[in-house]
Amino acid sequence: MSTQESGPFLSVRDLRVHFPTDDGVVKAVDGLSFDVWRGKTLGIVGESGSGKSVANQAVLGLHNPKHTRISGEIHLEDQELTTAPERRLEQLRGNKVAMIFQDPLTALSPYYTVGRQIGEPFRKHRGASRKEARERTIDMLARVGIPHPARRVDDYPHQFSGGMRQRAMIAMALMCDPDLLIADEPTTALDVTVQAQILDLLMELQQEFGSAIIMITHDLGVVSRVSDDVLVMYAGRAVERGTAREVLGRPRHPYTWGLLSSMPRLRGDVGRDLVPIAGTPPSLLAPPPGCPFEPRCAFSDHVADPVDCATDRPALPEERGAACHLTAEQKRTIFAERIRPRLR
Repeated sequence: MSTQESGPFLSVRDLRVHFPTDDGVVKAVDGLSFDVWRGKTLGIVGESGSGKSVANQAVLGLHNPKHTRISGEIHLEDQELTTAPERRLEQLRGNKVAMIFQDPLTALSPYYTVGRQIGEPFRKHRGASRKEARERTIDMLARVGIPHPARRVDDYPHQFSGGMRQRAMIAMALMCDPDLLIADEPTTALDVTVQAQILDLLMELQQEFGSAIIMITHDLGVVSRVSDDVLVMYAGRAVERGTAREVLGRPRHPYTWGLLSSMPRLRGDVGRDLVPIAGTPPSLLAPPPGCPFEPRCAFSDHVADPVDCATDRPALPEERGAACHLTAEQKRTIFAERIRPRLR
């Protein structure tokens, strides 16, 4: 049976993550749905504050239930996670599902050796002895490219470079051979050479373990390199989804057009100015009732009456498409005549 026939490994439906505050309810994620398949990588892109990390932290059950309202469905194979007890989530975290956090310096405790921290999930979930965990840790450090792993296993995080700390975080995430790996900006603040090494490492390990990967990033270059499918998020909602080839090659949402137009290019006119997205994202305390991108959109006046982008919320198609009121013909024309020339 193929992966597609057996169904998605992770299925998220109508996920909402809201944070009550003194000023009101912050709708950090507001009706998000997506699927992730075994052996495939889903790239989730968007500006800071779009809800990428918050959504995936909900998958792992990392939000404090006393301060968070979560609704919707999160199915990991045949398990529903939004209603799962904390004890069950603890059994899954670091074992069946693992996360590489954005900042390895703050994710690793300065008080314990790198080896002790990497070996902890192996001891917890596999019942391994200290000796077995140490041997497994040394092996994983070697596999992620840490030189002299038998010696570096006893070092502290401050003795590792930024790239080595990130590799250590990857080793920790992979200690129990997880079926789903969530990588939250794994190459942020790393130089381009180390970025390439980290991405190559993740792809090699995915081939070896057959893991599903969620790659959270704002870097479309990273997405184009590693992702099979892409989900574009804006203001807590998904605004476009499809295969990486479709979304990056033939985007259909004005926000995706803006992201692509604001990227520098290796080829083309080096003197051409980048085209930034005008305005700022909306407040998640009071998101627009219609299309969340309408206040910044340069093409909302192309939408024919009686549809009003400011008040009518566009739907996102189930498979491939964009949550936008522009017609398919309008999208093709605008992209061909006004957006594609910027990308050459």
